[in-house]
Amino acid sequence: MLGAFVGAFALLGLSTFTSWPVGAGGGVPGTTEVVNPVYTSQAGDCLNWTKRTLSDVTKVDCKAQHMFEVTAVEDIGGAYGPQAPFPTDEQWQEISEERCVKASLAYLGGKFDPAGKYTVGPLNPGERLWQSGQRTLRCGLQVAGPAGGLLPAYGTAKTQDQSAVFDPGVCLGVTEALGVGDPVDCAEPHTFEIVGVVTLPAGDFPPLDKQDEIMSGECPRIAAEYSGGIDFRAKGLIVTWDTRAEESWKAGSFRANCKVGATPAPDNKGLTAWEKSIRNPNAPPLTTANPPQTTAVQQDEPTGAPLHSESKSGSATSSAVTSSSSEKTTTTTTTTTEPTR
Repeated sequence: MLGAFVGAFALLGLSTFTSWPVGAGGGVPGTTEVVNPVYTSQAGDCLNWTKRTLSDVTKVDCKAQHMFEVTAVEDIGGAYGPQAPFPTDEQWQEISEERCVKASLAYLGGKFDPAGKYTVGPLNPGERLWQSGQRTLRCGLQVAGPAGGLLPAYGTAKTQDQSAVFDPGVCLGVTEALGVGDPVDCAEPHTFEIVGVVTLPAGDFPPLDKQDEIMSGECPRIAAEYSGGIDFRAKGLIVTWDTRAEESWKAGSFRANCKVGATPAPDNKGLTAWEKSIRNPNAPPLTTANPPQTTAVQQDEPTGAPLHSESKSGSATSSAVTSSSSEKTTTTTTTTTEPTR
């Protein structure tokens, strides 16, 4: 998704600062000057924060949890002079498309999945600093949930598979419009529970019917292992899955989720929410991909045996490096789903 959150960062101007050592040519030796790490960040740097005001923003190693990966530093002073008013959300959207999309695409080596987990947008200086003449912004990449909530990322986007997938054990909430929401605890109402990740065979783009053939062979087996073989239909549930569009395939996104959802309501006015997890309580502990696909908890080493070992069915491989169902997770966008045949 491009430019989806350009209006979300005006709060940067309200942020407090992190103390960094003064560089050469400034300050008294041995002292520190209050410097916001955003203002010194360059392409390839990663920034993290936990507060909505960004008051605790810090620069971190991209291997660690982060909320923003800088792809470019842009000065828009030529188009917005000293007397220009602070841009509206719509104008920030235009600025993002004009200045950040091209730069971010180049940063990713020309490959970007428009339906993948990353979004493009700028960190702007905020209205207070804008009024004082600041016209420099940071373009960057972020991860967002299906309902638009910003979520943590792990590892540089340059080397990540951009597929919009979640680790098994993740439950996706429900929106007011009965659509797919952001990750929630599985005890809460949710639309889907992720049970596995399938890597489609690399090569030429497989038509959707071919993808359905592969996923329909893998997902019921994975769901049975994950749940301990429960009768889904008796519980009003069905096994379903995602597929990949050709644009995503060209960007190298070959992974797709297997998931379980509730049987659609007769009026077909939206998704049906349900509660609790169908995870087999006697199964081995779930483990997390390293870096995690979607979990908000980074782990250097797996915490237990994977629920599904990597296996092959035809030419597809199924992996089950996973996260605890109670962990909040990261991903982006919804994709096409098909029920099992």
